[in-house]
Amino acid sequence: MSSPATAPPAPSSLKRIVAASLIGTTIEWYDFFLYGSAAALVFNKLFFPGSDPLVGTLLSFLTYAVGFAARPLGALVFGHYGDRLGRKKLLVLSLLMMGGATFAIGLLPTHATIGTAAPVLLTVLRLVQGFALGGEWGGAVLLVSEHGDAKRRGFWASWPQTGAPAGQLLATGVLSALTALLSDAAFTSWGWRIPFLLSGVLVIVGLWIRLSVDESPVFKAALAQAEQRRATAGQAEKMPLVSVLRHHWRDVLVAMGARMAENISYYVITAFILVYATTAVEMSKQTALNAVLIGSAVHFAVIPLWGALSDRWGRRPVYLIGAVGVGAWMFPFFALIDRGSFGSLLLAVTVGLVLHGAMYAPQAAFFSEMFATRMRYSGASIGAQFSSVAAGAPAPLIATALLADHGSSTPIALYVIAAALLTVLAIGCAKETSRRDLNDVEADSAADTAPAPTADAARTA
Repeated sequence: MSSPATAPPAPSSLKRIVAASLIGTTIEWYDFFLYGSAAALVFNKLFFPGSDPLVGTLLSFLTYAVGFAARPLGALVFGHYGDRLGRKKLLVLSLLMMGGATFAIGLLPTHATIGTAAPVLLTVLRLVQGFALGGEWGGAVLLVSEHGDAKRRGFWASWPQTGAPAGQLLATGVLSALTALLSDAAFTSWGWRIPFLLSGVLVIVGLWIRLSVDESPVFKAALAQAEQRRATAGQAEKMPLVSVLRHHWRDVLVAMGARMAENISYYVITAFILVYATTAVEMSKQTALNAVLIGSAVHFAVIPLWGALSDRWGRRPVYLIGAVGVGAWMFPFFALIDRGSFGSLLLAVTVGLVLHGAMYAPQAAFFSEMFATRMRYSGASIGAQFSSVAAGAPAPLIATALLADHGSSTPIALYVIAAALLTVLAIGCAKETSRRDLNDVEADSAADTAPAPTADAARTA
């Protein structure tokens, strides 16, 4: 039976918690994706001038990948303190860091003004963005997962996941509007700064909502149990990272493998597509942005549906639908884009994002259910963010390099298919976690970390 401290909140309270997590993740992903879109469209000209256009794009995507390199460090730091101090405090900090770095990019002088210092400063701010996002995801999904009940956890926990397409939608929408209203010269000169400066306003709104929610009741109960163990038995808690590597290393590997197809396919479909459609197929920037914009809207709508299906069918079956589907879609995906029409481009992007949603939606509940409460922030964040270095970080870079070397989409499609096969293997090795009580996970871990019985206790037993 659940204790009063861990009883599910009222529906109105849960909706407020979901809203706080959603708006925070939306803002953070807006900031992160805005950089990716700008890297594909203007940063190659503003910060890496004098290069071949495709080489400039590669250099631009390299700074984009740097943000992913900082995400594991953010996962370690935010995970540690999130498991020690609570989810809410760290979520506020991550939002401030991300918003501040994005706002600063909007004020950054270009290469024409300060020379090589411009790309250096851009890289530093990108590192701050990646560090903040590395800590944001785990805290946001855990805050919802730990408030809800097991029967609908997949549905409710999928809502923070919609922050990714919502942020993509917002970032692409703002860029699309500016490219439609401004000339290419005006957009390249000053218009690109506007979306970055808007981040300051969004952060204020996000902080106001995020500060209004309570800490996770499951975390409060686990913290109280840890304090009681320390007081009665003198048992000091191990660092969350040590506990994760000792008790949940298999789960970390499963999470990393599960992220490969999800991460790689997403950045190929939403970031690299801006390069492929505008260079290989010679479509306009506006056309490519509009396709991603509409596809992101559909993506936002289907994620809660996939999350609800994971409550009914299980996390693994829904995840496998997405992994197999994305792999099978890659050759039709590029074949449709090569037709050169907006309709075929839109169909390719939208179907790809719907299939991606089948992996992304159950991921929040799936990863949360793998780990004990006092190491859950660390475990979920490490599993999710360490894989991003090998998956999402180099995906646009690898895809662009393959296009430059081969002049064909076939190697890129094979690259995504290989990632899908790796994810299928990882999910095949995973245990089904739906309907798992998060307090039961804590009890299992507590048994593992409890002090050994004394000789008197053994004789009594």
